[in-house]
Formats: sequence, C-alpha cells, structure tokens
Amino acid sequence: MQIFHRSTNTISRATIFGAIFIVAVLLWASIQFQRSPYVTYAEVARPQPAPFSHQHHVAGLGIDCRYCHTSVETSSFAGIPPTKTCMNCHSQIWTGAPMLEPVRESFRTGKSLVWNRVNDLPDFVYFNHSIHINKGVGCNTCHGPVDRMPLMYNFASLQMEWCLDCHRAPEKYLRPRDQVFNMRYEQPSSGKPIVVDGKSYTEQLSLGTDLVHKYNLRSVADITSCSTCHR
Repeated sequence: MQIFHRSTNTISRATIFGAIFIVAVLLWASIQFQRSPYVTYAEVARPQPAPFSHQHHVAGLGIDCRYCHTSVETSSFAGIPPTKTCMNCHSQIWTGAPMLEPVRESFRTGKSLVWNRVNDLPDFVYFNHSIHINKGVGCNTCHGPVDRMPLMYNFASLQMEWCLDCHRAPEKYLRPRDQVFNMRYEQPSSGKPIVVDGKSYTEQLSLGTDLVHKYNLRSVADITSCSTCHR
C-alpha cells in the first residue's frame, strides 16, 4: 500500500533543490555585501572636521604629497600633518573663512584636529607605506585620483583579494621611483614611451619586470605569504 501520494517525490525534489538554491543565493548575497561600499566604504567620502580638498591643494596649487605626509618615504605610517602645517599658509590666506575655523581653533588651543581615517585597514593587517613607495608603487595606485577628489574617499575596497592582485603580479603596477608621487603618471605606450636608465619602454610588463629586479623585490611566494601582512 502506498502511504504517500506520488506527487510527494516531486515536492521532495523541489524542496531539496529549492533549499540548495536559497543557500547559494544567501551565500552570494553575503559575499556581495562584504564587497559593497556599505562595508568597504569604497568611493564614500567621510565627514571631516574641516572640508580639506586634495583636488584644490594637489591639482590646483601643486602641493607635493610629502609636504603634508612627511614620513611616507621612511615610515610605515604616511603621517597626518599637524595644524601648524596648515597654518603655514592659512595664517596668511583665507584667514577668516568660516570653514577653516576648526583649524584656527586647533592652532589657538593646541588641541589636535580629529580627522576621520579614510583608508583604514584592520588591526590584524600590517602595512608599510615606505616599502611600497621605495619599490615603485605610486600613491594613486592605491589611493586613486587624489588630485581629483574634492573630498577624500576610499578608491578601492582594501580587501585581501585586491592587495593580492598586485602582490601576485607586481610588474603590472610598478613605476620609476621618481614618478611615485606623480598623480598624472601614465604607464608606457608606443605613443608615450618611458625611459629608465637609458632604455626606452613602450609597454608596462617589460618596464615592470625590469623594475622588479632593479628594486630588489622579494619573490612572489614571499610577498604573498600570510606572514608578510599578518604578523
């Protein structure tokens, strides 16, 4: 005697496949959520105590990155400028601008401005600015077109897969050291070759491969090792 109706088999199969489909969708949605700007803050400008514009200062005035980020070539931390660095100029120009009152108050009181960090890695990740700078990684490779940002935002997700994309093939991104702070740097092409040590390059892989050796980069196995970034 048949206890269950024949349609039960169909319902059971549909239930099993439906459950698998729902789990797969939830997994996909979870992955997409973790990569979304809601989590990574990519391309989301952070509120700041004063509306500092990199576009104005870098592209408009031509101020070099190192004027404010003084330790970027020698330290793991790029450095946040003290208020007196701002006041070198703003004690003479825009002296009454309301938007700069937090800066003036900081200078008067000696209390540092509390900036909201934009490119913020987790505490379990070790990152050293100086090693990247000295190996030929440009500022805008990681930070994006800073000279076109009225307000600073994350250019990239800063997730591990994004970092590994470069660590697995650094030759795709390296540039001559004297171009690291050039916000308008373009990779070599037949129309715009780049000359390094008397040799002309018309495509990035040849240039990058030679720079890997010139700048003594460690092996891909080393720079993709867990202990390189998780110490």
